[in-house]
Amino acid sequence: DATPFKQWYEAHYGVKIGKKKRGKKDDEEEKDEAPKSEATLAKLKSRQKDRKLDQALEDQFSSGRLYAAVSSRPGQCGRCDGYILEGKELEFYVRLMKKKGGKK
Repeated sequence: DATPFKQWYEAHYGVKIGKKKRGKKDDEEEKDEAPKSEATLAKLKSRQKDRKLDQALEDQFSSGRLYAAVSSRPGQCGRCDGYILEGKELEFYVRLMKKKGGKK
């Protein structure tokens, strides 16, 4: 589920991701946001300089699912450690999943 990552991304960069653009509805949603302080706006502006989201990740956020590698040890209760796949590693696993899905 991509919701926690979407929320973090929105809070960290001030940009909503994974939503299809529909026109007037997006404008109405932006007006409902709480006002932000000047310090927060400056921080978000500085983060915008380096922000770059891969198109493959954008597609995953739109679908609501993210591919991730779980690195937790066996026996961990109630905790799952890992990382989101991106770049070459993501391409590899997407290709592998498509190949595996076609064999059915």
